[in-house]
Amino acid sequence: MAGTGASIQLTVVDLDATEAFYAGILELDVMRALTARGAPEHLILKHDRLEIIFVQEDAVVREHPALEERFDEFPKGVGLTIHVKVDDIVETYEAVVEEELEIFYPLETKPYGIKEFWCFDPDGYLVAVEEARRGK
Repeated sequence: MAGTGASIQLTVVDLDATEAFYAGILELDVMRALTARGAPEHLILKHDRLEIIFVQEDAVVREHPALEERFDEFPKGVGLTIHVKVDDIVETYEAVVEEELEIFYPLETKPYGIKEFWCFDPDGYLVAVEEARRGK
């Protein structure tokens, strides 16, 4: 039986800042999910059969108090890289610089012809931003 998709849940400090980065700066399809009463508010970024769900850290700690110590012990994003494609990478790069987000690798054209840069999102998750190929 084939899988129907997958999701990854990431905790964030501030949903508004996360939404501003992924939807505003990167212009990705991020939506605030409708939640059941008592369920934490969250964002969903969908791509093909994968969803990244962003949930505010304090809501996760309320639901799973044993995780609070882990959040203090381990920095977010270590060992995790989110790869995204954008239409206008120069404009996106300039917006990231303007917002003073940390750049890990500056914008450059790779030997294989693709423009990319790497930066950290507001919570320290590493994001590799690549120029979408025209016509694909």
